[in-house]
Amino acid sequence: MKQIKNKKFQIFVIYFITYSFIGWAMETSYAFYVHGHFVNRGFLFGPICPLYGYGAIILILFLKKYRKHALKLFFISGFIFSVFEYITGYVLEALFQLKWWDYTNDFLNLNGRISILYSFIWGIAAILFLSHIEPFMRKKIHKIFKEIPNLYQNILVNFILIILITDTLLSSIHILKFF
Repeated sequence: MKQIKNKKFQIFVIYFITYSFIGWAMETSYAFYVHGHFVNRGFLFGPICPLYGYGAIILILFLKKYRKHALKLFFISGFIFSVFEYITGYVLEALFQLKWWDYTNDFLNLNGRISILYSFIWGIAAILFLSHIEPFMRKKIHKIFKEIPNLYQNILVNFILIILITDTLLSSIHILKFF
């Protein structure tokens, strides 16, 4: 039983890091398009946006049951991710006195942290994610994991966690200017 829980945990770490990287790539590509030069859109030094990793995990664990009910999934995820984005924005601002995004100029925004446009986008993204992206990625990740011996899986996941924790600490120190 412990090995099954450990395997699930390892898979979710891989999901988290994969979707965090995909989110970072999307955000950075969009910023490059808008600004004409590279802008690291992540909170961390490394190429990940944890917000997307957590969002993917939330979808997989709690909202997957609505996969066949697109309208329900759209509204529930739009609401949940708007609340999640608002809280994340608030916490980041409170801790670091910085804004990572600002929707102040968007129609129907709330304190610049969320807007109706992005709530709509989160709803559409959830439908696309659970209908197409997650099933595809799940098959690929599980196939790769079947090819890797357990010892190497443990080493890989522990290495990823160490890097993630180190990056979070160093990025936080850098942002807080404790050098």
